[in-house]
Amino acid sequence: MPQSLTDILIIIAAVFLLWLVIRLFRKPIRWILKLLLNITRVDHVDLTDRLLEATMRTVINYTPLALERPDDYHIRAELMWAGTVAHNNLLDTGRIGDWASHQIEHELSALYDIAHGAGLAIVFPAWMKYVYRADMSRFVQFAVRVFGVDLAFAEPEQIVLQGIRRLEAYLRSIGMPVRLGEAGIDDSRLLEMAEKCCAKGPQGQFQKLHTRDVHAIYELAL
Repeated sequence: MPQSLTDILIIIAAVFLLWLVIRLFRKPIRWILKLLLNITRVDHVDLTDRLLEATMRTVINYTPLALERPDDYHIRAELMWAGTVAHNNLLDTGRIGDWASHQIEHELSALYDIAHGAGLAIVFPAWMKYVYRADMSRFVQFAVRVFGVDLAFAEPEQIVLQGIRRLEAYLRSIGMPVRLGEAGIDDSRLLEMAEKCCAKGPQGQFQKLHTRDVHAIYELAL
């Protein structure tokens, strides 16, 4: 399963925690959640894939409920248990981690003080659009198993793109930006951020990303 599952867990967990604190304590707060990103091109990790997918589906299903009923203990317990599983390295079993979208987002937070989860909601779909051809079957699996895209929807590439569209629609439905412009960020510093991101070398394991690649991902996020 691509980085998508764990990265999206970060996004949605960050969204839930941010909204929960705002609604319960009535004051803004920035959440920076750190979680090993589970991108992998390793085969024969089906059990871990399915654990990731089950955790992902739980978070997707319960986050809207938590936003509606933030005081409901049972809803919060499901999300907190999902967060525990996501953070205890169980979902790393057999995998090679990847921090590319995480590092790409850090430059947004550094320059624009955007919350990490909100930044990932912008960066991650753009990252998906840029790298999916490196191992399309992984993204087909994500689209079908996590967002219910029909395998007969169209060609594999169309299945992937439909999965990305459904991810973006879901993120918007819970109040997250999915474009830089939606967070008030223009294109004036994209190259600067890309250069800083890759100052110590290329990013990622699923696909090695150099400055030009990171710049292209930022442009896809406009």
